[in-house]
Amino acid sequence: MNMKFKLLALVATTALAGCGAAGGGVAGVNVDGMMAAGGTALKAASLSDTDVKTMSDDACAASDKQNKIAAPKSKYDVRLNKVVQGFSPSLNGAQTNYRVYMTKDVNAWAMSNGCIRVYSGLMDMMNDSELRGVIGHEMGHVALGHTKKAMQTAYAVTAARTAAGATGNAVVTNLSASQLGELTEKIINAQFSQVQESAADDYSFDQLTKMNMDRKGLVTAFQKLAKLDGGAGASMLSSHPSSTDRAQHIQQRIDQNK
Repeated sequence: MNMKFKLLALVATTALAGCGAAGGGVAGVNVDGMMAAGGTALKAASLSDTDVKTMSDDACAASDKQNKIAAPKSKYDVRLNKVVQGFSPSLNGAQTNYRVYMTKDVNAWAMSNGCIRVYSGLMDMMNDSELRGVIGHEMGHVALGHTKKAMQTAYAVTAARTAAGATGNAVVTNLSASQLGELTEKIINAQFSQVQESAADDYSFDQLTKMNMDRKGLVTAFQKLAKLDGGAGASMLSSHPSSTDRAQHIQQRIDQNK
């Protein structure tokens, strides 16, 4: 089953679920609205890189408004800028920009527009080498196309909900403020597959190797995350394989590349 068919099936299933039939039709559902939302889902399957970057701009801006950002030249801001020195100034053609969110949560994420956000809770927990390894991992999700797929999925779910709620003549075709907030949350907390997580780990390892930087920090970073036992909210804590397995994998690569 290809991506477009899956998304169309998702829209149809969501629109029809829980709706009673009356006179051969579906009670309370605007079929035109459902079909319009179905078109939105199909668009989600073929979002261009430009579309994804534009939506990422909006999502990142929405997230920034909801969080306290470390002041320029504050200790967190200065440290982050120091840690990322050596990374490419662009990510998939988009200029990178880094900010620190002042929160005790342990997390970091990156979007396709070069927006990279690191939480102060993670910075407090990690040394510079560990932090650099984690940031490289998050950048890997963007570079390898994982974030784009997550955006497509989140956008398709929004289309499905539009279809399910289409009871009038108007169909929501642009994201409302609440829908944008929901989309942003889904992207930040996206759950990646085991294969994707491992690939992002390897991406970080390879980038650190190219920059001739410490790779052991990536091992100890995962060891620290393993001790948190999958704390709530952070994608790096709730993904598979386990943090312990990921640490062992990177250590094996270090041993093989001595």
